[in-house]
Amino acid sequence: MRIGIPSETKTLEGRVALVPAAAADLVRRGHEVFIQAGAGLKSGFSDEAYVNAGIKVVADAAALYEAGELIVKVKEPIAGDLALLKKHHLLFCYLHLAAEPALTRSLLDIGLTGVAFESVEDHGGLPLLHPMSVIAGRIATQCGTTLLHRPQGGKGKLLGGMASTPRGKVVVLGAGAAGGNAAALAAQAGANVVVFDKRQDRLAEMMALGPNVTALYAYESSVAEEVRDADLVVGAVLIPSAKAPHVITEAMVESMEPGSVLVDIAIDQGGCFETSRPTTWEHPTYDVHGVTHFCVTNMPGAVPQTSSVAISAAILPYVQRLAGGNAWREFEPLKVGINIDGGKLVHPALQGML
Repeated sequence: MRIGIPSETKTLEGRVALVPAAAADLVRRGHEVFIQAGAGLKSGFSDEAYVNAGIKVVADAAALYEAGELIVKVKEPIAGDLALLKKHHLLFCYLHLAAEPALTRSLLDIGLTGVAFESVEDHGGLPLLHPMSVIAGRIATQCGTTLLHRPQGGKGKLLGGMASTPRGKVVVLGAGAAGGNAAALAAQAGANVVVFDKRQDRLAEMMALGPNVTALYAYESSVAEEVRDADLVVGAVLIPSAKAPHVITEAMVESMEPGSVLVDIAIDQGGCFETSRPTTWEHPTYDVHGVTHFCVTNMPGAVPQTSSVAISAAILPYVQRLAGGNAWREFEPLKVGINIDGGKLVHPALQGML
């Protein structure tokens, strides 16, 4: 199969879907792999590294989409990509269609087939979402910590505190890969951390992080009470492939102290705060009721060297199957990952969204 790896076009997105070693594996299997010139540079991979691995470098996006049958990228296509995608393409990337009705309509109009990273399920897990969730969770705590600094508009509080001062308070909603990593980093920094979830096994894992971590069932009244005096709130609520529920209301945001920070990792799926709206790394924050909101839709794109290596390792086995002919449609993890099939919206979580 002819496999195309385009440059990412989202604002300040530095990742590349397949690093040279992964692309070379596909070449060894007899596939023809193309990459757009410069696609790997922000991740630390030169065009020369791809050429040396047997990959063909093409000059621009138009040539890349023309050459490829299977298009493997990281983020969902935007205007420039959509103009080049065709009905015969098989698209494999993060799509997050539940929060993107306009994108969904565009892909349906093109008539292609799209398999979404975030919808691929294997043994009950989400193997292609997991590595980026880990990174996003850690970035959420790192950025939230910085946004609490007074020059950034924060309340001027050090999360871990020190002798003679109180510790900061971090509330995390959701104890999966993203929320669990956000909580772990905040706990390691010395903050008092409260994690909410509805699964007892995850709550037990959070309690095991340390004596400064409290794990609670996500009753609405309990969430409202803990959020009120939080310095940093991280939202990491996930319903696979579906739009995220609003677990923080505007009234809860209004109850918080000025200079507090909200980070919404669930923004790719529409956000889990009522006051959330998508932002970019170019303009990452905005203010509601004196509370700083950080809702960047591609958080892992800020660390592309780490992210590209991680996502490439995760997706390669699935790319190999997709490139091996139509048998991939009988492979359950990929079968359930189909969002759009030949111009039809097929994923159950997306039915009724248009």
